[in-house]
Amino acid sequence: MDEPITIPRRCNGPPDSANGGYACGLVAERLGGAAEVTLRAPPPLERALRVEHHAERLVVVDGEELIAEARVADPDLDPPEPPDLDAAAQASAAGRERWADGHPFPTCVTCGPDREPGDGLRIFPGALDADGTFAATWTPDRSLAQPDGSVAPPWAWAALDCPSSAPVTGGEGWSPVVLGRFTGRLERPVVAGEPHAIVAWPLGRDGRKHHSGSALFTAGGELCGLARALWIELRRD
Repeated sequence: MDEPITIPRRCNGPPDSANGGYACGLVAERLGGAAEVTLRAPPPLERALRVEHHAERLVVVDGEELIAEARVADPDLDPPEPPDLDAAAQASAAGRERWADGHPFPTCVTCGPDREPGDGLRIFPGALDADGTFAATWTPDRSLAQPDGSVAPPWAWAALDCPSSAPVTGGEGWSPVVLGRFTGRLERPVVAGEPHAIVAWPLGRDGRKHHSGSALFTAGGELCGLARALWIELRRD
């Protein structure tokens, strides 16, 4: 039987559930790499979630509730040109106030403005181009380093997650969205303490369903990871 998955409280998105990208990254590790992970319910924190293999898919269960299901898959996207690190930093700085203003989940481990440096990833995407492309920079805190100096893959998935919401929300006057499906592939290790650039772009919309892509690059422009996201716009009462 597979070891259960337990998501630390630190790794929240909404206050009482996991950051979607981090949760998807944990599940993807069980499949050995590139994966499509569909979230069927908010992943709970600090609970041992059962992992089951069924034919060509893997499921994660909390008691009798289906939390996630996954299969081996590739995001099937062509990565964009890597953004200049300075341009990504300028975009992020310019967009930070708009991103943080009225943030629905201000303690999100990836993009929450209320998280302290070294605790949250503090990735704040801002508009890079007029075509809807967003960018941000990320220097993984050295506290995230594994013995070889790289961060664990779920942290890279978390870094790819929240920026991909920016092209479908615009970061201003936006309705809250939650991650419904995340398909990712990591190309190379993400080194703690080294600067990286993240770029995200829109892929289309179907009602309350929004599609986007994101890519993570080293400062030298080498691709570290690529993801395709499905975001669900929450209904407003």
